[in-house]
Amino acid sequence: MNIHSRPEKPRILIVTPEITYLPAGMGNMANKLTAKGGGLADVSATLVSILFDQGVDIHVALPNYRKMFGVNVGQFIHDELRIYKNKLPEDRIHLAEDRLFYYRDQVYDNYAQVNYSIALAFQREVINNIVPRVRPDLIHCNDWMTGLIPAMARKLNIPCLFTVHNIHTVKILLNTIESIGIDAAEFWEFLYYEKMASSYEVTREQIPVDFLASGIFSAHFINTVSPTFLDEIVEGRHSFVDDYIRQQLSNKVEAGCAVGILNSPDPSYHPKSDPAVAECYDHKNHRKGKRTNKKALQERLGLDVVDSAPIFFWPSRLDPVQKGCQLLTDILYRVISEYWDENLQLVVVANGPYQCHFHDIVRIHDFYRRVAVCDYDDPLSRLAYAASDFLLMPSKFEPCGLPQMICQIYGSLPVAHNTGGIRDTVEDIDIANDTGSGFLFDHYDSSGLLWAIGEAMSFHRRPAKVKDRVITRVMKESSTRFNSNETAQTYHDIYKRVLDYPL
Repeated sequence: MNIHSRPEKPRILIVTPEITYLPAGMGNMANKLTAKGGGLADVSATLVSILFDQGVDIHVALPNYRKMFGVNVGQFIHDELRIYKNKLPEDRIHLAEDRLFYYRDQVYDNYAQVNYSIALAFQREVINNIVPRVRPDLIHCNDWMTGLIPAMARKLNIPCLFTVHNIHTVKILLNTIESIGIDAAEFWEFLYYEKMASSYEVTREQIPVDFLASGIFSAHFINTVSPTFLDEIVEGRHSFVDDYIRQQLSNKVEAGCAVGILNSPDPSYHPKSDPAVAECYDHKNHRKGKRTNKKALQERLGLDVVDSAPIFFWPSRLDPVQKGCQLLTDILYRVISEYWDENLQLVVVANGPYQCHFHDIVRIHDFYRRVAVCDYDDPLSRLAYAASDFLLMPSKFEPCGLPQMICQIYGSLPVAHNTGGIRDTVEDIDIANDTGSGFLFDHYDSSGLLWAIGEAMSFHRRPAKVKDRVITRVMKESSTRFNSNETAQTYHDIYKRVLDYPL
């Protein structure tokens, strides 16, 4: 057994397909590199930023999404292009180059085959060019789009952490992987296959590689993004998780090589300093601040401007497989009608295949003054956090979830399904004992969500003095509890542990 010797200041390479921002000091054009598809982008940005500020030798590999980065290659003169492409020696940002990335306007595509091609091209560049150039002491990979890299790292005796942000995976034959320029023959035995692999020759043509399972199987250490989600998978509580994925995670847990690390919101999410809100506030003056923001949101979206109207905010992508948006459309007419006299309003700031159903309900029932459905927009979403009274998050499963944490910091109370990362971050409000932060339902169906909305409305009817006390406490506790510095330190501690791992 080879005992890996930890360097005095290890070089960490974080490999991620998306990121929200990068600190300016990291390298050339860092301020332009924004490509967000979901929560992974926020988590990656926060982790990289904090570790960089702490002086960690941190490097980042991501695809060169030139269009999303605002780089118009066609207008560059030769000198400008040379400066852009030739990195400075101290640069810590390493862009994977392929024409597949250049002209995209979003990270993920509606066509699965395009996503597979992007993932393969990204990993090819990381394996063939970025890792040899960076020479990392540890590689931190994120989700299925980086699932081949841990096998390469194991072959090269480079310690590797693999973070499971979601449970999505793809399966692709070795010959397809190799056709794009990845020499998988070098590390094929460290990959995970749909069936038992007897020989390279047979496997190459007949047995698909599972990307997510390969990442879990090959990495020296893995983590999910909440403790409860890891427990739920290992205990077999989610029928949609394939048995072999569950078994691979169980094996890592039994070996002491797996942990759940709860993500935390980016520090920019705070109503005291958020430039997107109409009026900044904190736990001391939240009633006035939220009232001003509510009026601003109502006016902007064409809703009835009613100070006492309870606003429910939907922040998550409209994905019926995970996020439970169909539970809300099933009861939306009933909810608006039942609480019509109390002026209940719904604000949706999210994209996804289910958005059309919300638009149809609004149009058919003429709910335009009560329901606003908008494409995702970060400043608008932040204003909605500040303006809303409640946040809806009826996820069928939730590996972590950030909105239910962010809303508490803004004084908006989550109405959510009691699962995964939600269970780790929301407790039922108990006014008598002055505990809890939201309204949870246990049974995943529209009746459960309707019940939880009713609980939220019962809270809304309570005297202002009682509500103010609860919201003040929730805001104070959440600002301390959901601390990105502590999350980054946990990852840093895991890096140290992985670097000491016997290879």
